[in-house]
Amino acid sequence: MTHFDTVDFYTDKELVENPYPYFEYLRSQGPIARLPQRNVLAVTGYAEALEIVNDPKTFSSANSATGPIPELPFEPEGDDIQEQLDAHRDEMLATGLVVAKDGKEHADHRSLMMNLFTPTRLKANEEYMWNLTDTLIGNFVDQGHCDLITDYATPFATLVIADLLGIPENDRITFCEKLGPPPGAVGEDVSYEDSQVLGMSFLFEYFGEYLAERRENSKGDILSQFAQAKFPDGSTPEVGDLVWISAFLFGAGQDTTARLLGACLRTLCEIPELQEQVRNDRSLIPAFIDEVVRYDGPVKCAHRLAVKTTTIGGVEIKAGTHIALLYGACNRDPREFEAPDQVILNRPNARKHLGFGRGVHTCAGMPLAKAEVTASLNRILDRMKDIKLSEEHHGQPGKQRFTYEPIYTLRALKNLHIEFTPVS
Repeated sequence: MTHFDTVDFYTDKELVENPYPYFEYLRSQGPIARLPQRNVLAVTGYAEALEIVNDPKTFSSANSATGPIPELPFEPEGDDIQEQLDAHRDEMLATGLVVAKDGKEHADHRSLMMNLFTPTRLKANEEYMWNLTDTLIGNFVDQGHCDLITDYATPFATLVIADLLGIPENDRITFCEKLGPPPGAVGEDVSYEDSQVLGMSFLFEYFGEYLAERRENSKGDILSQFAQAKFPDGSTPEVGDLVWISAFLFGAGQDTTARLLGACLRTLCEIPELQEQVRNDRSLIPAFIDEVVRYDGPVKCAHRLAVKTTTIGGVEIKAGTHIALLYGACNRDPREFEAPDQVILNRPNARKHLGFGRGVHTCAGMPLAKAEVTASLNRILDRMKDIKLSEEHHGQPGKQRFTYEPIYTLRALKNLHIEFTPVS
């Protein structure tokens, strides 16, 4: 591709499989570069992105889920558009998501979400996931091959978050079958009426019915506890608030974790010596996960909306400008990470990556995601050796191709076909 100067990041599917050359082109324009469409400034600089995410009063998260699509429902005026944003916020897509809220409202809704991440609940969930790894791997391990995404990663991540939320076991298979892609489909417009908000509108109906029922008649389960939750000031949230949180946790919890696991296995297959190193020393797994998140993590791009005119990195940012935080680029900023295009175990500053966000919007599910991938990698390495990519599906080394979901927000492998020798 040679038309990086005119390509539309939000619609051009040629950028989906490998966006990194495009990111480097943008970096050559400076750490903050203006895109030719949609009033967007793209951030490839690590320090500049960090400054933006740590300043929520200047940069709102109202557009975090979808960025500049659809357009703002108002025409920004002046150097401070906070009042305009407040007046039109309900007209914007997916602003019910906790990641799209600001200030006290965000803090209140995040506190409800954290009620599900108690140490006791996470411990019980961890026991469930370790048992689940063996069950799922046992379904295909004797075959010596699988599609890691569809046969393992997606059902595993889906069932783990379903267990954390306390979804009855009889309903969990339905969730595995019905989940759709998250927002941000490349080349497609998104409308609120389609809601497929997060590509899984059925979740809103499901959680709405369950939470409303349990608010009236507690059944002593996890969803009942969540239905009875209070804001920090003691007030009672609307059931709709709880529905948005539940649906968001379920969608984000299953999809990004599955994609991270896919990225980890692709990396281990492409670097066989690294696979053996991690196999022989499992204490390296946490550092390996952080390095994969930095190198090829599942969150490709997040967004902010400038509500006040300001200057970052010597670039004036007018109020009303969309900010595309290209985490996939920021995590390869050579000013911050030495040899950024290489996978380096125990990189001294690997945990400084932005793959789980930063500031008040740091991913609440980060410990859970890391625990899921740690358990999975351990069991996969226990029960499979000589893991390699299927040449039939992905081609010969050096000429391999991979299919990614056409989403501008996520780096999401659609399939990862692997072959291996089963271990008894």
